Amino acid sequence: MGHDKLRKFAENETFKCLLQPSAEEALADGFFNLRDHEIKGHWNERMFDAPRPIVLELGCGKGEYTIDLALRNPGCNYIGVDIKGARLWKGAKYATQNHLGNVAFLRTRIEFITAYFAPGEVSEIWLTFSDPQFRSENSRLTSPMFLERYRSFMNPGGIVHLKTDSMFLHRYSRAVAECNGLRVLGCTEDLYGTPREALAMPQANLGPSLSRAEGGTSLQDPLPSTLSAETVGALYEVQTFYEKMFLEQGYKITYLSFVIDHDGPFVHPDFDEEYWRSVEGPRLLFGHDSAETRRQKLRPQG
Repeated sequence: MGHDKLRKFAENETFKCLLQPSAEEALADGFFNLRDHEIKGHWNERMFDAPRPIVLELGCGKGEYTIDLALRNPGCNYIGVDIKGARLWKGAKYATQNHLGNVAFLRTRIEFITAYFAPGEVSEIWLTFSDPQFRSENSRLTSPMFLERYRSFMNPGGIVHLKTDSMFLHRYSRAVAECNGLRVLGCTEDLYGTPREALAMPQANLGPSLSRAEGGTSLQDPLPSTLSAETVGALYEVQTFYEKMFLEQGYKITYLSFVIDHDGPFVHPDFDEEYWRSVEGPRLLFGHDSAETRRQKLRPQG
């Protein structure tokens, strides 16, 4: 391990806004019976300077969105979640140095998220440039399995935001929203080619439908949007490290938001994964192919 990482890990221990629970404790009773952490149900009183609605960013990386949303909207408390301590260091350090009382970070695997949040404790979730998980549906952060987890701790009417460069993940998530009858608040396949007013208007423009010929399913008519000015502003004005990289390569950025307003079990969509993998195509990260990058999961196996 490099000296710089060791330095960041040591400094992470000093940040009061960063919670780094033990994975061993969460798994003490097995993966399917996660042990609750003592913070569950007590985030507002223990980690923030005042009780406010809580918003999560899952897979927050260095915390660009977590920090920016907190600065834009002091009426909410924001928690960035990631497993990489060296990445979280940047956001936690900024929040500490700037005395941001509505920012916290949680270092854990997202699969363990239900061990840390109580029913009704979270109002919104942001998914920013999540791994598309091309060959593992249950690992996708908008899969029925994860939506079940989110519903267990979100307020009724809780909102999920997905911002991604992956057309595969965007179209899959749209299919999940449709087959479960989830209320879509905003949707575009080309964020920076869509005027801000289109996402802020009472009627959101969902763009082209998912036709059978394209390997998907049709979406319902556009539904009323309740996207706030802070949300729309952040969409256009905050760019993560990965977003900048894919924009430079000429890829469009997509956005989807929907309400977790479904009763009963979430069902899996009829989604042509092979077709949408072919549409996505392989990409380059950092200027070269690498087996260590998520995009290499596109390559045929065997």
